[in-house]
Amino acid sequence: MFQRKTRRFRRRVNGRNNTTHNNSQSRVRSNSFSNGPVRNNFRHSLSAEKLFEKYTSLAKEAMSLGDKTLSENYLQHADHFMRVIEDKNKSRNQIKVNDMVKSGEEKKNLSIADNINQTEKNKKKD
Repeated sequence: MFQRKTRRFRRRVNGRNNTTHNNSQSRVRSNSFSNGPVRNNFRHSLSAEKLFEKYTSLAKEAMSLGDKTLSENYLQHADHFMRVIEDKNKSRNQIKVNDMVKSGEEKKNLSIADNINQTEKNKKKD
């Protein structure tokens, strides 16, 4: 009987159907190395405020249809986005307070520097 020649390396098909790779222009390339904006397909492109409104309206609709479980689910989503909004507002307020404190310190430092300059001018006049 004849004996089948064993291959040295096992080939994997992977849906390529033994095509040659000479025509590299026809391949679709991913944008993972492009300089364009990276979009994550799993994240919503809406703001937290709009998502809060969306889930509250969905909760009201589900409650009007009599589905309490679905309504509670939507209300939990809305609660999450309300917390996101509150955190964002807290950080904005903290940044504003820090800016006000810095500007107040700068004004204080300027007024001290003006007082020093004024006293030096007065000493030179005397």
